[in-house]
Amino acid sequence: MNSTIKTILSNLNIQELNDMQKASLKANKEHKEVLLLSPTGSGKTLAFLLPLLEKLNAKSEDVQAIIIVPSRELAIQIETVFNTFKTDFVISAFYGGQVMKSDINQLVKKPAIVVGTPGRLIDHIDRQTFNTNNITTLILDEFDKSLELGFHDEMSYIVRKLEAINHKIFTSATQGVKIPDFVPLNDLFKISFGKDAFESKLKVKLVQSEEKDKLNCVENLVKTIGNEQIILFSNHRESSERIHEHLLNQGIFCVVFHGGMEQKDRELAMNKFKSKSTQVLIATDLAARGLDIPEIEHVIHYHLPHKHEEFIHRNGRTARMEATGSSYIIQYKEEQLPPYIKLEEVIDFDVYQNAELPKAPLFTTIFIGGGKKAKINKIDIVGFLSKKGELSRDELGLVIVKDNVSYAAVSSEKVEILLEKISGEKIKGKKLKFGRA
Repeated sequence: MNSTIKTILSNLNIQELNDMQKASLKANKEHKEVLLLSPTGSGKTLAFLLPLLEKLNAKSEDVQAIIIVPSRELAIQIETVFNTFKTDFVISAFYGGQVMKSDINQLVKKPAIVVGTPGRLIDHIDRQTFNTNNITTLILDEFDKSLELGFHDEMSYIVRKLEAINHKIFTSATQGVKIPDFVPLNDLFKISFGKDAFESKLKVKLVQSEEKDKLNCVENLVKTIGNEQIILFSNHRESSERIHEHLLNQGIFCVVFHGGMEQKDRELAMNKFKSKSTQVLIATDLAARGLDIPEIEHVIHYHLPHKHEEFIHRNGRTARMEATGSSYIIQYKEEQLPPYIKLEEVIDFDVYQNAELPKAPLFTTIFIGGGKKAKINKIDIVGFLSKKGELSRDELGLVIVKDNVSYAAVSSEKVEILLEKISGEKIKGKKLKFGRA
C-alpha cells in the first residue's frame, strides 16, 4: 500500500482496504474497463475513487474525470468522501435544485473531477461551462439505477460527447446487470463480490397486520423495536407522508425522505437521521442505495417492492459488512407474499400491542446560519460550541457543514440552555443565527 493511500485511509479513519477495494485497485491498473458488482454498504465509492485518484494529472487545469450518478444525494456523498481525502485535487458536484450560478462559481476552482446527475451534466456540456476534451475517465456509479429511473437517453448523450475517454468504471449493487449498449467496450473486466456474506447475518421477520390499513401495526412495531434506529420503506410518496404524520402524532421522533421534497428538506431529514436526533427515517426507494447511512439496526417494509433486486437493496441498509440486522415485512392477513420471498426464509414476529413509547433521542440537531462560503469548518463549530456553549465532548455529536448552513447534533438535555448561551455570539467574527433545525 503506497503512502498516499495510507494517508487517505487515516483521514477516513479506516485501518485497511477490504478485499473488494483491493481487487478494484488491482483491476483498474491492469484494465481499461472495469465492472464492479458489490452489495450496498461494501465501500464501492472508495473502490472507484482510489483508482481514479491515481490517474489524475496534477499539472492539468481541466476536468479529467466525470462521474454520472442517479441522485443528488449520491453526488453529494461522493463529493464528501473525496474531499475527506484532503488531496490537492478539486471535485465539484452538479445536480438539479441549485442555481446554475452556484455551479459556475465552483468551476472557478478548476475541478479535476465532476460528479452529477445526467440532466445537470448535460446542461453544463451544452453550455460548454467546462472543457470536455481532456476528460479521460468515465465512471457510471449505480448505473442500473440511473437506467431504471429513465436516464438512458441522457447518459447516452453524455457518453457520445466525451470523445477522449480511455478508462471506464461501472458500479452496481445488483448481480447480473448488463452494461448499456451506448457505452463501447473492448476490455471489460468484471469484479463480483456476492451478497451471501452480507445477507447471512440478516434476519427477515414477518409481522401480521389484522387491519388492511397498517398504520397501527407499524406504530406498534416501532414501539416494540424500542430506541434503535429504523429505516421504514414505502412505495409511494403519499404513503410516506401519511405514515410520517401518524407516527409524529403518536410522539415518535421521525422524518420523511422522498423525491418530491425540496433538496434542502431532504438534506435536513438525512442529517437529522445520521445525527441520531431522530429515530425513524420514512423513505421511498430513493434511500435504498447509494447513501452513506451507517449502523442501521432495522429495516421495515411497509410495502414490499415489486422487484427482488430492490428488496435486496433495501435490506442492504442493515446487516452491513460484519454487522447483524433485522428486516421486517408488514403483511395484511389477506395479502400474499411475492414469489421472491420464501416462507421458509422468514421468521414470524409478534409485536406488543401496549408497548411503551420509545424514549426521545439523546441528541437534537441545531442549525447554524453559516457554512463553507463563510469560511466556517467543523473545527470552528466544535470549538465554538465547546467554548461558548460549554458543551463537553459527550454532549456534541455529528457536525455537518454545507455551503450556507451547518448542522450540529447536541445533547437534548442541554439544547435550550445552549441556544441561550450562544444567541448573539459570533463565529470567526460573523454574527450568525442559531436554532433548532
